[in-house]
Amino acid sequence: MKKEARVAKKSKSKAGKIISTVGIALIVIVIALCSLMVLPKVFGYQAYHVLSGSMEPEMPVGSLVYVQKGNPEEVKEDDVIAFYSSLEDGGIITHRVTKNNVVSGTFQTKGDANEKEDPLPVSYDNYIGTAAATIPHMGKILTVMSSMYGKIAAVCVILLGVALNVIGSFQNRNS
Repeated sequence: MKKEARVAKKSKSKAGKIISTVGIALIVIVIALCSLMVLPKVFGYQAYHVLSGSMEPEMPVGSLVYVQKGNPEEVKEDDVIAFYSSLEDGGIITHRVTKNNVVSGTFQTKGDANEKEDPLPVSYDNYIGTAAATIPHMGKILTVMSSMYGKIAAVCVILLGVALNVIGSFQNRNS
């Protein structure tokens, strides 16, 4: 009977460790995803979600793009920039620079997947910054997480992680 009790105790302890580990993993995942949104801002980067296929394959739809402000005069040909389509509507476009016209204060741009250059030059006033990094498909996840439902879901996952960790610890103490 003693051997069976030890085996049962060991399996409870193992289950407790697994439950606790899953809880910690859930918390770490939420923190890591949140840090992808928050930490870059600390270092001067703004995050944007790619909504169209104009820059594919380099920036697939749903990618997360980190943009850093800079001096528009220093932008080089082939740099990828983010800019407002117009200052009135606030739509953001991310395209490659084909020419930087410093004298007129404009960029000529083109999406990698587009056959022709964009019809209108982009004014320096519409320039947001230069793309510094891209994480494919992460934009979709972070867009959902930054919504009201995403924030509620993140809190629920953290609470579930804490609950699992407590349950796992409780099982380990009682084994």
